Amino acid sequence: MKPSIPKGTRDFSPEEVARRNYIFDSIKRNFALYGFQPIETPSFENSDTLMGKYGEEGDRLIFKILNSGDYLSKVDATLYSEKDSQKITSKISEKALRYDLTVPFARYVVQHQNEITFPFKRYQIQPVWRADRPQKGRFREFYQCDADVVGSKSLWQEVEFIQLYDAVFSELGLKGVIIKINNRKILAGIAETIGAEDKLIDFTVALDKLDKIGEEGVKREMREKGIPEEALTKLQPLFSMKGTALKQLESLKQLLNNSKIGIQGVEELEFISKTIEALGLQTSFFQIDVTLARGLNYYTGAIIEVSAPEEVNMGSIGGGGRYDDLTGIFGLKDMSGMGISFGLDRIYLVLDELNLFPETVSENSKALFINFGENEALYAMTAIKNLRQKGIAVEMYPDSAKMGKQMGYADKRNIPFTILAGESEMKGQIFTLKNMKTGEQQSLDFEGLKNALKN
Repeated sequence: MKPSIPKGTRDFSPEEVARRNYIFDSIKRNFALYGFQPIETPSFENSDTLMGKYGEEGDRLIFKILNSGDYLSKVDATLYSEKDSQKITSKISEKALRYDLTVPFARYVVQHQNEITFPFKRYQIQPVWRADRPQKGRFREFYQCDADVVGSKSLWQEVEFIQLYDAVFSELGLKGVIIKINNRKILAGIAETIGAEDKLIDFTVALDKLDKIGEEGVKREMREKGIPEEALTKLQPLFSMKGTALKQLESLKQLLNNSKIGIQGVEELEFISKTIEALGLQTSFFQIDVTLARGLNYYTGAIIEVSAPEEVNMGSIGGGGRYDDLTGIFGLKDMSGMGISFGLDRIYLVLDELNLFPETVSENSKALFINFGENEALYAMTAIKNLRQKGIAVEMYPDSAKMGKQMGYADKRNIPFTILAGESEMKGQIFTLKNMKTGEQQSLDFEGLKNALKN
């Protein structure tokens, strides 16, 4: 039987890994510039750490790990006849693969609160797993790149995260990224104004689908959730809100003038908008989007979503928000925080589509030494050792095969230079350096070879 990998997982070629690392390196470099410190958490957590934190749908997508040993011996025989998989699962599985990096981070903060200096700025780049139905752009194993600050309610954090997004995408050459922002308090204020406070989650979940199902689709879903027609009529100005950020905020103030929480949200957005306008962004666009309502229900303030440039049909490539009580799920109350995430896989696809990966991104050897036989190989290996000590990546073809085969190998590997170190070169204590693209050859001593490969 031909070997294969599980659905929803991927192998990555050397070139793909090099390109992914190019993105990772840019993100890490900017995380560090903004004062974030790296942490790592285990690939799997205790089930009770994860279960119940993502809602019913999320719990269903968590990969459970079977207990070691004779796990079935602990299951009461009556459970088999009941065929209640939920009850049986809790008996045979006490651990699960992490679903995201946010809940493990909350657990980390609570567990290590006496060792952490607050505000705590952390970043984390690790794989997560979801028992989702695999489809285009949706995988069961994928990386998340998160940055969070906990222990601060300052709106300067929101400003810095917007700048951070702009810095990373500008460095990657991805111009015209759209950074959208809203505030959960504004959404709560709108729900209050239209008389649908008790339907806030249903209201925001439906509103979040505006880009996918359109205005009529959103209204239809709200009706299905029991939101009355009168409320939908009051909602109409929301769908047609346009103009500059500050103009939209003025319109919101009029719409929400009887909602204390709504006005608070508008004031927070006003501070962020004015500050970003004063500081400026490098290559990204900043927009207020009052229909933005990311589905996660733990956001309490700012909600951010980053879209690819308009010429690329990709949707969201990042997002995040403000949460006031993330650690409360583990008993540590009132620990306010703000966090964002980068969508690595989608960023990769956008850079690929726009040809933004540098040609030199592949982690490849600079030169291949041609193997002429045992004596010549020893001469070559002495040079190879010295070049590697100088930080120059070189290698030798392992067998003394025909010249054409060795040259073909270098060509297929996209190694830019080959080095001939045969009998005549040994006698003259030189090396023949061949440029694989132009075919140009030059004879050099070791010092000349080193300098040529350094450039």
